[in-house]
Amino acid sequence: MKLKDLLKGIDIVEIKGNENLEITGIQTDSRKAIAGSAFIALKGVQVDGHQYINNALDLGAKVVIHQEKVDTSREGITYIKVKDSADAAGKIATLWYGDPSAKLKLVGVTGTNGKTTTATLLYEMFRKFGNKVGLLSTVANYIDGTVYHATHTTPDPLSLNEMLAKMVDAGCEYAFMEVSSHAIHQKRISGLKFDGGIFTNITQDHLDYHKTMAEYLKAKKMFFDNLPETAFALTNADDKNGAVMLQNTKAKKYTYSVKTLADFKAKIIEKHFDGTAVEFNNKELQVQFVGVFNVYNLLAVYGTAVLLGQDPDEALLILSTLKPVSGRFETLRSPENYTAIVDYAHTPDALTNVLEAIHEVLEGNGRVITVVGCGGNRDKTKRPIMAREAVRLSDQVILTSDNPRFEEPQAIINDMADGLNSQQMKKTLLIVEREQAIKTACTLAKEGDVILIAGKGHEDYQDVKGVKHHFDDREVVRNIFGE
Repeated sequence: MKLKDLLKGIDIVEIKGNENLEITGIQTDSRKAIAGSAFIALKGVQVDGHQYINNALDLGAKVVIHQEKVDTSREGITYIKVKDSADAAGKIATLWYGDPSAKLKLVGVTGTNGKTTTATLLYEMFRKFGNKVGLLSTVANYIDGTVYHATHTTPDPLSLNEMLAKMVDAGCEYAFMEVSSHAIHQKRISGLKFDGGIFTNITQDHLDYHKTMAEYLKAKKMFFDNLPETAFALTNADDKNGAVMLQNTKAKKYTYSVKTLADFKAKIIEKHFDGTAVEFNNKELQVQFVGVFNVYNLLAVYGTAVLLGQDPDEALLILSTLKPVSGRFETLRSPENYTAIVDYAHTPDALTNVLEAIHEVLEGNGRVITVVGCGGNRDKTKRPIMAREAVRLSDQVILTSDNPRFEEPQAIINDMADGLNSQQMKKTLLIVEREQAIKTACTLAKEGDVILIAGKGHEDYQDVKGVKHHFDDREVVRNIFGE
């Protein structure tokens, strides 16, 4: 492909060299550069690609796309200075892979909680409608029925467009993807053409990256600001920032709600541990999900299906058959008749939602024992809040290790415990080893009690000092139950 054809729509500052070159590939990782390829130097959070330009050139790259001032003296090399190399990377990747998002009905889901469930259920629903569908999520990526391992909530622009191109080649008509705040801010989705955007909610998370809630909110809003007028923007009207997302969007605006008037309205009738009876737009159905937060997710799925032209009654019928996503309020029953629930809740709001959902079903009949930790090298400000919410809504709490990464597990637990007063500490245990913490919770549980094991959900590893060791909360519970 000719270089000049890849530069359409790019904000170029200066070109030095030959833009009529035939390009053999594009890379943002200098180690993957090949003869005749173009290297895009990204100014990342931890690594600045401008420092590795010579590495890429030594491997045969013939084009450098950069935003910083660089040495342009190397013979036979074309240097293209752009205003924003991250934005350029997304747009170039889109063109290199044949603009795949334009050949799909692509819907993005953003918000703090509920992204994985909403995107995954949309994928499953549209497959049940009889379509070929793609999914990009935290848990896994799917091209129709084929699974691909996921390393990020939203991949880098090259991987993202490569996956979307594979979806097109496989005959997919729809694609649903989680859109993280990091991806929006780092312009990983630049160049993609969305047919719709869904906003779930905003609560505290990722302040290690965004620094303030205002900046976090701004990143989410940017996604909706950039939606075209041909797309739809579906927002949670019950979230205080739901309306903010729609302020500057050109997309057609729609809302969903449990509490107020909206285009898609839900009413909760009855709650059980094996499901919930609800009304969606005045039509009653039974769903296999627990908790108000899941009703919001399902309502977003229903609204999206209708906005994409599906029959509302058929959408409701399929909703009643869908099952919870792996590691999201996953319920396991013990031989002693207590319940263990494994959930990915790793933010204060998500933890609160899950615990409140448990209490809604228990109605005071049984105790709640919570096992929870916090990830290392992530937002430290939420640690004491997580501990306080766990203690507030539990009869017994065990603070333990999550993914400590490069921090000491005990130090993370101490940060959590710092949020508790002496009275709260009386019903709190600190157990560093996560397996031992889960075993202790099971020992404490009696008939009718519920154990919540929060934070890791679907994950089958613990990240310690850069090494992922096999660890699965569900596996530990099943072993204790003798399954």
